[in-house]
Amino acid sequence: MQFSANFMPNQETVFITGGAGFLGSYITRKLLQQGYKVVVYDAFVQYSNPIDGFNTEAQIQRRFDGIKDKVVFVRGDTTHKSFLQKAVLQHKPSVIIHLAALPIADIGDKNPDEANSSIIEGTINILNIMKDVDFVKRFVYTSSSMVYGDFEYSPADEEHPKKPKSIYGATKFAGEILTEAYGRRYKIPYTIIRPSAIYGPGDVNRRVVQMFLENAFVDKPIKLHNGGTSKLDFSFVEDVADGFILAAFHPKAEGQIFNITRGEGRQLKELVDIIQKLVGHPLKVEITPPDFHRPERGALSIEKARKLIGYNPQYSLEQGVEKYYKFLKQFYA
Repeated sequence: MQFSANFMPNQETVFITGGAGFLGSYITRKLLQQGYKVVVYDAFVQYSNPIDGFNTEAQIQRRFDGIKDKVVFVRGDTTHKSFLQKAVLQHKPSVIIHLAALPIADIGDKNPDEANSSIIEGTINILNIMKDVDFVKRFVYTSSSMVYGDFEYSPADEEHPKKPKSIYGATKFAGEILTEAYGRRYKIPYTIIRPSAIYGPGDVNRRVVQMFLENAFVDKPIKLHNGGTSKLDFSFVEDVADGFILAAFHPKAEGQIFNITRGEGRQLKELVDIIQKLVGHPLKVEITPPDFHRPERGALSIEKARKLIGYNPQYSLEQGVEKYYKFLKQFYA
């Protein structure tokens, strides 16, 4: 990975809001391996019911195996501006990666007030803090592919119309607009990232791959809306973490918006087929009516990220699900 003279490994502090979460833990580990100091600012809130998952607490503990003593952990909420400001001023990070928010769309739609506070209010607080300091060289805002709503074409590039169908997608898009406005008004250097359908070891937020795998382990029916014909751009967490780090440090990423995904649209029934081959026996499948509240999506174009910052995801859905399956199997056993 190439860096500009302004970003030199072993000299920079990266401040990650929501850094103790699923994606944040992977970004943290990779940054430490590259020699950065990492400050994890996290409220340590669990959004899904721990009873629903496999050994949820054990999986969360695994996120920081071997690196706990190398990370600075700060317990704090981005909606508490004064404490957030104190932490930022104390650690003087060169980069702020803003992950803290409700993690998935369904939770945001069921809890719109919390979506508003965690996504919009939290983002405004960080931006207001950054406008008054001069040591932050890059702000990375985590948006979502949900900002596009129903895909009008696929692969959807960054210029695709933004018509979110969910409260989650709408608040994420509002955060994008705020980031761009603050960037223009106060000269805050920023990058915006739109991920999609992240999955992998350590996820406990009831995303689709986690639910399908866990149901397969305990022989529960896997629910397929509309027969599983809907497509998602499933993105393995390690690939997404690599994309975030590239976007945080690459000089050509400043002021840009990137889709950071696998770049392939795969049907949900394809995911079931992959899991069935891994478990070695037929799975129980329950066909349910279409969910018209969910946007119809598919592949996102990652050509911009490939060309500008060298993003190159390594895991196909088959490879990523197999690695995730082997991880979960130890908890099931």
